[in-house]
Amino acid sequence: MTPPLSGQMMDVPLNLSSLLAHAARHHGDTEIVSRRIEGDIHRYTYKDCERRAKQLAEALIALRVAPGERVGTLAWNGYRHLEAYFGVTGFGAVCHTINPRLFPEQIAFIVNHADDRYVLFDTTFAALVDALAPQCPNVLGWIALADDGHLPDMRTPVLSYETLLGAQRGEFDWPVLDERSASNLCYTSGTTGHPKGALYTHRSQVLHAYAASLPDSMALSARDSVLPVVPMFHVNAWGIPHAAPLTGAKLVFPGKDLDGRSLYELMEAERVTYSAGVPTVWLGLLAYMRDAGARFSSLQRTVIGGSACPPAMQRTFEDEYGVQVIHAWGMTEMSPLGTLAKLNWEQSQRPPDARRALLEKQGRAICGVDMKIVGDDGRDLPWDGVAFGDLHVRGPWVIDRYFRQDGTPLVDGWFPTGDVATIDPDGFLHITDRSKDVIKSGGEWISSIDLENIAVAHPAVAEAACIACAHPRWTERPLIVVVLRPGATLTREELLAFYEGKVVKWWMPDDVAFVDALPHTATGKLQKLKLREQFRHHVLPTALDAGPDCPLTADVPRDSGAHG
Repeated sequence: MTPPLSGQMMDVPLNLSSLLAHAARHHGDTEIVSRRIEGDIHRYTYKDCERRAKQLAEALIALRVAPGERVGTLAWNGYRHLEAYFGVTGFGAVCHTINPRLFPEQIAFIVNHADDRYVLFDTTFAALVDALAPQCPNVLGWIALADDGHLPDMRTPVLSYETLLGAQRGEFDWPVLDERSASNLCYTSGTTGHPKGALYTHRSQVLHAYAASLPDSMALSARDSVLPVVPMFHVNAWGIPHAAPLTGAKLVFPGKDLDGRSLYELMEAERVTYSAGVPTVWLGLLAYMRDAGARFSSLQRTVIGGSACPPAMQRTFEDEYGVQVIHAWGMTEMSPLGTLAKLNWEQSQRPPDARRALLEKQGRAICGVDMKIVGDDGRDLPWDGVAFGDLHVRGPWVIDRYFRQDGTPLVDGWFPTGDVATIDPDGFLHITDRSKDVIKSGGEWISSIDLENIAVAHPAVAEAACIACAHPRWTERPLIVVVLRPGATLTREELLAFYEGKVVKWWMPDDVAFVDALPHTATGKLQKLKLREQFRHHVLPTALDAGPDCPLTADVPRDSGAHG
């Protein structure tokens, strides 16, 4: 057999340093703006950023950090954190972003599991570092992201980031690295068991940055002023710190202040056109704008992911404020982008209601990600928008295995996401649940996310969660747990009546519970494990009368075998 003909192209490895080098050379005067921990607004350019990232690389090499070793960060979104993204990875070490919102015990586990040599931290986390340091004996040093004049008073000996950089010239030449060498380490939020590490490569992250920048993906542009609200410690801020220098976009970092007023004022001051974050953050922003009667003067687009975007929130952004919502789905194990809700030409010609129905789903897979849904028997299910199945994915920025785990989670080369979903004939993904959260009532599945979305569409509801409660006849039935808007009133009967005509009768929630607040994970997702524990003894009204004439059977297809 004749061997394939070799191409005659330059063999230039995909290194993350090339993204910042490109921005410094071709977008050198583009601003990076940060609200600092010190309280002021800091401004500099991509050219300045690369010089300081090189100084950081030189400083870490002087501290004897070797390629492949991990350097942790406990930091908000800011210019020094961005320098770490490139200064650490640029000479071959691994940038390990740590979520400071996790429990201290989980953070200590993560630092020790990663075997971080040094940890860079914002001074707001001084007390946390003092608590962590005795539990992390292998950390050689803790580096405060500050100058000598702003070092916090701590028990733990710390180094000054600015002093370390000041001792270096910044004339470092980025080395050419094996593109398959490790670049970044991110851990899952650890809602069940210990957090698990996803170890990315230079190749996977550069490809991910290109994919994120595509027009039908996150669509970053040199014309954008981008404010990532999603933290840089949460799956690399969804790739924005890599995609922004690739495209030459202006970056605006909010620091620690993520309340509605602070975000709005920074967006307006810096003429932000593009943002990204989880639904819980946007709840605060929209509440502030509603109360203040504020309007956006520049914001055009926002990516919402991390958990399902309620359709009511999407309608508010688009109908009341003229901001396009890009609904997205992904996960730590996917770097994280998987799908985004963008219409093709034919879909864009459909009636408004049909277009909106598509855009409220999680969207189509971007090039580089393949997906499928499988049944309990492992067989592929049809893309008909009806069949529910376990979602599996694969691609060049999807993990093969977890960090420091010998076994692989893959099933026949596919990663099982733990999500339950449908895929419609248009190829649009609709996440209906996490597999552990799906409500199985009488042998049929009920989507907790769909029931939550209906609840938050009620004008009196600020936030809602749906969990399963035990039922003597149906095994499980849905309970809606609701947080009301300030000053609003709502009864159980009024909310249940709001569901009428929106779902089939056997999907109707059996009860409503009102609470002051819902528990969230460190990444802003609803923490349903805690809710299930809180309501484990809750008795549903229908459970008290579950006789053979139970009215819940009224709307169930008689040939399904479910619900009697």
